[in-house]
Amino acid sequence: MNRKLLSWSALLACNFMWSLQFLCIKLVQDQVGALCTVFIPVFIATVFMLPFVWKDLRSKKGIWKHLRIFALLAIVGQFPAQILMTYGTQLSTASNAGIISLTLPIVSASLAVIFLKEKMTTGRWLCFGIAIVGVILCSLKDIHNINTGWSYMLGNLLIFSGVAGSAFYNTICKKIANDFTEMEMLFYTYIFLVAILLPLVLFYERDIIHRIPDFTRNTWTGLILLTVFHNFLSMILFFTALKKLEAIQVALSNFLITFFALPIAAIFLKEVLSPVAIVGGTLVLISTLLITIVEYRNSTQMAKPSLRKV
Repeated sequence: MNRKLLSWSALLACNFMWSLQFLCIKLVQDQVGALCTVFIPVFIATVFMLPFVWKDLRSKKGIWKHLRIFALLAIVGQFPAQILMTYGTQLSTASNAGIISLTLPIVSASLAVIFLKEKMTTGRWLCFGIAIVGVILCSLKDIHNINTGWSYMLGNLLIFSGVAGSAFYNTICKKIANDFTEMEMLFYTYIFLVAILLPLVLFYERDIIHRIPDFTRNTWTGLILLTVFHNFLSMILFFTALKKLEAIQVALSNFLITFFALPIAAIFLKEVLSPVAIVGGTLVLISTLLITIVEYRNSTQMAKPSLRKV
C-alpha cells in the first residue's frame, strides 16, 4: 500500500483521538485542576517513553545542541496549545473556543507557506474551501452564540494563542522531522513541558497528591484516555504522518476534529445533531477524501518518470 495512504490513515486516527479531548476534560474537571489535567498525562507519557529513547539519548552525538529547539517548541508551542487553551476556555465560552479553534488548519497552512515554503495548489484551495463550508455548517449553533464582548476578550486571545502555538509546533516539527524519530520529538518536547509545569503545579495545585485516593472512575478514565490517546499514541501517529506528508496536507486533516466531535457529542454528551450539522460533517469528510485522492494521484504521476528511467 502507498505510504501516503498509510499516512492519511494515521492522520484519520490521530484526529479522532484529538476529538476525544473535550470529553476527557469533562470527565476529570470536577476533581482535577487545569494544570494537572495537562501535567499528569504528559508526565506519565514521558516516563513511559524514557526506556525507549534512553539508548539513543546516550549514543546520539551532539543531541544536547539540538535540545534548544525542543525548549522553544515546549515554550512557544505546547505550553500555549495545552495550558493557555485550557485557561482561555475557562475565561471565555465553549462556543468561542469551538469557533476560534477552527482557525487551526488555516494558521498551520499559513505557517507552512512561510517557514517551509510549501505551496497552496488549486486542489488544496478547493479542499480547504469545501472543509471551511463544512465546519461552518457544523458550527452554526456556536456561531450564533459566540460572544465577542470585552469580558471575554482575554479568554479569546488565550484560545487563539493556543491555536497559534499548536500550529507553530506542527510546522517546526515538520522542519526537523528527518533528524529525529517520532518518539524522540515527543519525548524531548515533553521533558521541557514537564519542567515548565512542575513548579506551577507545586505552587497552584500541590494538594492534588492528597486528592488522588478520592478520584472517581470517570476521573481515572479521563486521565488514562488523555495519557494514552491524546498525549502519546495520537502524537506518535501524527509525527509518523508528518514525515511523509507536507504540513499543509496535515493542516487540512485537522478539520476532521470537528467531524469526529459531532457523533462523540451526540453519543456521550447527549447533544442533538441537526441535519445541517450532519451535512457539514459530511462535507468535511469529503474534503479530506478529495485531498487524499488528489495528492495520491499527484505522487503517482511524479513517480512514473523515475520508474521508466530505472
